[in-house]
Amino acid sequence: MRDTTPLKGLKNLGPTIIRRLNEIGVHSKGDLKRIGAVAGHRRIRERYPEKTIPVCYYLYSLEGAIRGVHWNDLPRSVKEDLLSQVR
Repeated sequence: MRDTTPLKGLKNLGPTIIRRLNEIGVHSKGDLKRIGAVAGHRRIRERYPEKTIPVCYYLYSLEGAIRGVHWNDLPRSVKEDLLSQVR
């Protein structure tokens, strides 16, 4: 069954990130899980090439939202793995 939990209310996701996720077709937690944090981060960066997209505010925040934890509580190994996928 598809997870239709709204993005609003998920950890780490404020109005700007939610708006940008919506712009790339992500409207629920299920959508975010389906594409994953790395692809979500990449798509937002591609949509806003002129913007500085901080890793902790986007990549880690998206992963934390998927896992239901604050981005800073992600294990170092997870952060390193995510970062290696976007470089």
